Amino acid sequence: MVPLGGLGEIGKNMLALEYGDDIIVIDAGIMFPEEDMLGVDLVLPDISYLLERQDKVRAILITHGHEDHTGGLPFVLRQLKVPVYAPRLAHGLIEVKLREHRGLRDSELHQATPGEPLQFGAFEVTFFRVCHSIPDAMGLAIRTPLGTVVHTGDFKIDHTPVDGLPTDFTHLGELAAEGVLLLLSDSTYAEHAGYTPSEMVVSDALDRIIGDAPGRVIVATFASLISRVQQVIDAAHRHNRLVAVLGRSMVENVKMAQRMGYLKAPEGILHPWDEIRSFPPSEVVVVTTGTQGEPTSGLVRVSNRTHRDIEVLAGDTIVISATPIPGNEVLISRTIDNLLRQGAQVLHGGNALVHVHGHAAQEELKLVLRMTRPRFFVPVHGEYRHLIAHAGLARDMGVEEENVFVLEDGHVLELGAEEGSVVDRFPCGHVFVDGRRIWPADSPMFRERQTLATQGLVLVVLSVDGANSHHPLKLVASGFLDGEEHEELLARGAQAIDDALNAADSRDWEAVEKTAQKTLARFLYNETRRRPAIRVLAVEE
Repeated sequence: MVPLGGLGEIGKNMLALEYGDDIIVIDAGIMFPEEDMLGVDLVLPDISYLLERQDKVRAILITHGHEDHTGGLPFVLRQLKVPVYAPRLAHGLIEVKLREHRGLRDSELHQATPGEPLQFGAFEVTFFRVCHSIPDAMGLAIRTPLGTVVHTGDFKIDHTPVDGLPTDFTHLGELAAEGVLLLLSDSTYAEHAGYTPSEMVVSDALDRIIGDAPGRVIVATFASLISRVQQVIDAAHRHNRLVAVLGRSMVENVKMAQRMGYLKAPEGILHPWDEIRSFPPSEVVVVTTGTQGEPTSGLVRVSNRTHRDIEVLAGDTIVISATPIPGNEVLISRTIDNLLRQGAQVLHGGNALVHVHGHAAQEELKLVLRMTRPRFFVPVHGEYRHLIAHAGLARDMGVEEENVFVLEDGHVLELGAEEGSVVDRFPCGHVFVDGRRIWPADSPMFRERQTLATQGLVLVVLSVDGANSHHPLKLVASGFLDGEEHEELLARGAQAIDDALNAADSRDWEAVEKTAQKTLARFLYNETRRRPAIRVLAVEE
């Protein structure tokens, strides 16, 4: 077992199981960038391990349609040409996603049916239903020559799910009767005691909010959270309101979900925004994206007054129906503050029951451990503290101490029929998406952005005369200093460079550039205790 993402962090879930000459991969997600990842759009798993063994990779298996499990596929499939198997709704969401990327429309994408076994070399895989915050979430039963591996996927135990399809405990019981070698179980909520509330709690809350709101209601949720969109449509219909969906990804997903029967909207309730923008606010509900403070999302643009179609009106009620992903709290707080400044009432997880977690709490995790009775246990999907908490639950439920493994990305866990151990660890960090380019996390470009953001830039313009001698013509600073001492300091810096170049008396450009940079860096640090980025430019006279 080789985790490539999602262990020790929230997001970019990806894990490889390897037996002999066969590898199967579970999920291929993304993570939202943290605030210090300047200019980064998305964070991907590092798939170097798979690329070095790509002749062994038989398939990528998707547990459900959320971005932290599917969002990396457009980037992974450019490098790794393997078939993808996904539940029906996730299959539809992935199709929408791949259409947005040139050259990926012919990717080999298959729909997986729960209960039907699939063979991938030494692995026989059967998908089984679990409850989560999205329809068609699945766990995986993976039969290997050594025994059965159970991967829960993201799950919770919900007896009243929105789609009416509960977790398949019968299948789990059958697997337990056969004997479970290894359990891989969702750890995201492992620190929380008790049980996670049902999604139906949110239905009741949305019904009250939409029924009582004096004006327009704007609900922000994930574009892939089809069950939440269904709840909004149901509540709007009960209170005679029309619904508009905003945001390209949200619109495409809603169309796909309607076409496939996952979203049922009464005739005449869904309209393009242009058709109902002039209706009385008390007759309108808007569904959009932006629950994590993403800068280009619909809700954030509304909060910044930059949305081309919507601005906050007096009497607006805005619902943020999601839990903050760790690291996004500041962005979300800023969005809420900006909306409140414009006079909206904002309801979110901190002040209203407008979202419930899609992950199992401690009593549910114990139940799965008690049912499956695995020989080995690895907590997956969560920050390190979540993994530690889940490992403690496994020990409490009788899994032997030496058979519980808390891993992080890059660990290689080797299991036999009776014992296992971590045999290796390889570098497995972040991979950044920046526009249309993909960069390793250790690229000098990102260190340079940090310097530019925190210390500023000084540009040294050197004049080159006919004799190929160099003299400072001008120093230009940006984001470094301001005030009366600015020009005087730069003039003294130019003089220090001139003195150093005269003393070196070199005609080699690389040596001249290095001398100018080192001299100015030393001078500015001595004068200001700051280290701006320094660039040297030659101009012929």
